[in-house]
Amino acid sequence: MKTTIKLSDFSFQFSGHGHYNVTYTSPTTGKSWTKKISDMQLIDATKNADEPKKCHLIELKKLCKN
Repeated sequence: MKTTIKLSDFSFQFSGHGHYNVTYTSPTTGKSWTKKISDMQLIDATKNADEPKKCHLIELKKLCKN
């Protein structure tokens, strides 16, 4: 069964002006990846959105894992 990506798979920690440490935790394996993200447009489209789009969540996941 394929799981869909959700905002609850991510945790955001403010790390300075215009930066967030974003941790993605895989719901299937439990592995975590953390990366400092400076793309505030993407942060606004995910963390600060009422209902984030799936494409933005996938893009944030790719940034965390690479």
